[in-house]
Amino acid sequence: MEDTAGSNPQSLGFTEKLKSWLSWSWTYVCFIWFGMVLIMIYVLWSPLKLQETLTSASVFLNTLTPKFYVALTGTSSLISGLILIFEWWYFRKYGTSFIEQVSVSHLRPLLGGMESSSTTGLFASVNGEAEPRPSVSECKVWRNPLNLFRGAEYNRYTWVTGKEPLTYYDMNLSAQDHQTFFTGDTPQLRPEDAVMQKAWRERNPQARIRAAYQAIEMNHECAAAYVLLAEEEATTITEAERLFKKALSIAGKDINLLVYIKRRLAMCARKLGRIKEAVKMMRDLMKEFPLLGMLNIHENLLEALLELQAYADVQAVLAKYDDISLPKSATICYTSALLKARAVSDKFSPEAASRRGLSTAEMNAVEAIHRAVEFNPHVPKYLLEMKSLILPPEHILKRGDSEAVAYAFFHLQHWKRAEGALNLLHCTWEGTFRIIPYPLEKGHLFYPYPGCTETADRELLPSFHEVSVYPKKELPFFILFTAGLCSFTAMLAMLTHQFPELMGVFAKAFFSTLFAPLGFFADKMESFMPSSFWHQLTRI
Repeated sequence: MEDTAGSNPQSLGFTEKLKSWLSWSWTYVCFIWFGMVLIMIYVLWSPLKLQETLTSASVFLNTLTPKFYVALTGTSSLISGLILIFEWWYFRKYGTSFIEQVSVSHLRPLLGGMESSSTTGLFASVNGEAEPRPSVSECKVWRNPLNLFRGAEYNRYTWVTGKEPLTYYDMNLSAQDHQTFFTGDTPQLRPEDAVMQKAWRERNPQARIRAAYQAIEMNHECAAAYVLLAEEEATTITEAERLFKKALSIAGKDINLLVYIKRRLAMCARKLGRIKEAVKMMRDLMKEFPLLGMLNIHENLLEALLELQAYADVQAVLAKYDDISLPKSATICYTSALLKARAVSDKFSPEAASRRGLSTAEMNAVEAIHRAVEFNPHVPKYLLEMKSLILPPEHILKRGDSEAVAYAFFHLQHWKRAEGALNLLHCTWEGTFRIIPYPLEKGHLFYPYPGCTETADRELLPSFHEVSVYPKKELPFFILFTAGLCSFTAMLAMLTHQFPELMGVFAKAFFSTLFAPLGFFADKMESFMPSSFWHQLTRI
């Protein structure tokens, strides 16, 4: 058994070496094959009467009218134009070239190509330790800690604009969350719980509301049903708060229900202007359930404290949660940048800074902005109002456009309140990209920027929103190639139609020049090899 186990690595090593050798030799095999084809053509030149065939072909081509060449080049231009239109549509929708994707997915494995190891290589983290870079499957979607109320806020937007602010994918994730929060830990489902499980899965809002009333008829103390009514049927925040208080009074000892309801009650107080009350509720909730940090209640607290302009308390919260061992977010990074920018922004002047240089405090503020922009490069365009805001989704992708929308929606007012902060951001945020010229390969303070954000954000954000893409993608080679081919063949068709005789002379000169190396090669072969040798070889 030990001998067998010991021989496995050697056999695997031999297999890998054989594969790598085959991949390496593929290029040279192509050259050898091309050379053998040329030799075979020369050897079979006389037996197959290739000279007579070429002569008859040239006679046939000379008899063709210019209309044939116009039709040929016109058809080529049309086909390449259709390919160009399809490639452009596919690139705009999926962010990649269809031809390139098919080539990489299907042809590259057949040619012995290997997947690049750059996507699974090791990258240095901020603390210097090497950890694997996150793959596409690890681009986790998080619950938006400040998500709005469907009945009182999202539906009001739909009534006014006629547009749906939430995607089906986003709402489906919320339904899964609610099923997990409210019925996932129940050892045996009660009848009203089974109704509520079905209610969360309903796609139609009215069907969900009817199911909630059905659960209340079965059990007047079904807290989850009141939660659904507060989220979806209540048309005002005051009405939603009343229903959440009713749910809290009958929630019992269900921790998931208690945490969810208390958090939403704190958000109701914040929206109704009772900010100090909201801050107290959030602090009490964090003390009562300290192990539920994954719910990111501290982000709700940071936003409320910024509204109170309690910057010392904000700094205290950041000192606890802006830790190297904890996951980051746009709220953490940009709030830290805001506090440092606020200390110097009221007196900051780009002209004065260029003359005298940056002070220590200004340098710290600029570095904090660069750090925030590296984490999420989509946020500045929303804060600087270079891009229009929409209602935030119920789920976000960290470092993605969805997170940027959610952050800017709630925090733009805090940046505007700090005099000169947006001016400092405007002057310095683009300098981040000089520090990280290749963000998908190597980061500065964070992991390389994940390449999966665009796809996930397109699922989370509504179709009428133009998703922000980083880094900006260049046009694929095949789009440029088909565009050039379409233009070139169209130009040939037009010139052939207008100047048929001149284009005929040009075509003959072009093909004679093209095949001149082949004739030169044949003459050299005849001069080097005796004619008797080729005669005997052709007989064989």
